[in-house]
Amino acid sequence: QHIYTVCIHRVYVWEHILSFAACSGSEAIVQLLIENGAKIRVQDSLGNSVFHILTLQPNKASACQIYDLLLCYDKKEKGLEDPDAVLNYEGFTPFKLAGVEGNTVLFNHLMQRRKHVLWTFGSLTSTLYDLTEIDSWGDDQSLLELIVTTKKREARRILDLTPVNELVSLKWNKYGRPYFCILALFYVLYMICFTMCCVYRPLKERSFNKTNERDNTIYVQKLLQESYITSEDNHRLVGELITVVGAIVILILEIPDIFRFGITKYFGQTILGGPFHAIIIVYACMILLTMVMRLTSTNGEVVPMSLALVLGWCNIMYFARGFQMLGPFTIMIQKMIFGDLLRFCWLMAVVILGFASAFYIIFQTEDPDELGHFYSYPMALYSTFQLFLTIIDGPANYEVDLPFMYGITYSAFAIIAALLMLNLLIAMMGDTHWRVAHERDELWRAQVVSTTIMLERKLPQCLWPRLGICGKEYGLGNQRYLR
Repeated sequence: QHIYTVCIHRVYVWEHILSFAACSGSEAIVQLLIENGAKIRVQDSLGNSVFHILTLQPNKASACQIYDLLLCYDKKEKGLEDPDAVLNYEGFTPFKLAGVEGNTVLFNHLMQRRKHVLWTFGSLTSTLYDLTEIDSWGDDQSLLELIVTTKKREARRILDLTPVNELVSLKWNKYGRPYFCILALFYVLYMICFTMCCVYRPLKERSFNKTNERDNTIYVQKLLQESYITSEDNHRLVGELITVVGAIVILILEIPDIFRFGITKYFGQTILGGPFHAIIIVYACMILLTMVMRLTSTNGEVVPMSLALVLGWCNIMYFARGFQMLGPFTIMIQKMIFGDLLRFCWLMAVVILGFASAFYIIFQTEDPDELGHFYSYPMALYSTFQLFLTIIDGPANYEVDLPFMYGITYSAFAIIAALLMLNLLIAMMGDTHWRVAHERDELWRAQVVSTTIMLERKLPQCLWPRLGICGKEYGLGNQRYLR
């Protein structure tokens, strides 16, 4: 028998009458339906069995009871796959779906069914917990990876439960933290090498005359054939080769994960690294662009080089996730910079463009030697930006007459920029701090899991052996267990 889709108070019911009865919590009706031929293993159009649907119910205690009842009847059917191993069309078993949905009650209930007690002595108990579907070693869609890639906050509560919490701690303390610290050390040394190559980049004295009195350039970039002559140049060449190879390695490591997780999830989720992945990819592209400009003797390599320096050193904040003292606060900074600050920058850009245009028009007819902050439109934009952040005072030379409209425009700008906009930014960041403070430690723990999985995927298996005990030692098959 089939019924139409029903959605009552977030209760998911789909197609089959047994699913409807199971979700309603009526054991008598469930027994009646099964005894009259209702199939326990039937799947709906999404591939969900009645066991999958029970993981989605808000009445978790009742769902556990019905789950056990269905398993008792299922034992009568011989030679069939365990219903706990049935996959829906998303590739989730009921156990994985309970974890992804953050259903801690049913997850614990299923976990208790999977554990094996070895011995008990007084208050001490030795228990083996089955790591099947939980451990990310050799499983591309393990529960750990599903938790860190989902957007549901409830799923992160599973990381505090046994044996997930113990497995993550064991992996992180035994392999993850040491490897991550070594990776951070190599990255810092790599950035120092790149910085030295930039500081000692090939320059020569300017040979042509100035065409503008504001021109202050005394050195220019050397051509390619002039850049690698002396022994010092050869030393710098070694550092440059290390920098370029490092940028290529970064792209090789990052690009496959973009296709694996998708652009939105890979760059948008804080747990997976979010904007830090975008930063490091742009950094690598700037390095390669600098290399091309150096090989072609194209002027202007200072632009990608300076951007790469800023992005490369800022990316060191990514490695703060490996330290409990710094990791939660890095999440706070990340939320503020890539949330509040980006939204605020849109508002700031509108204000600066409007007032910079006004200032430039006002001073367009004035002598730039007397009032030189707005002698060109790009300089007007930059000066207005400095005024907005109160880095400089309002440009005024009281030895000459100031335009009348300058006083009116600057007064309006001071009220909007200093009083309204900056206080708005402070209020936005304060609100973000209050919201994120309640979940920063939770996000940091999820980041540790994400980092552990990332290292486990990237490193050779000889450097990251599989944890746990093989069930063969206790007659439990090939599954891995955590004691």
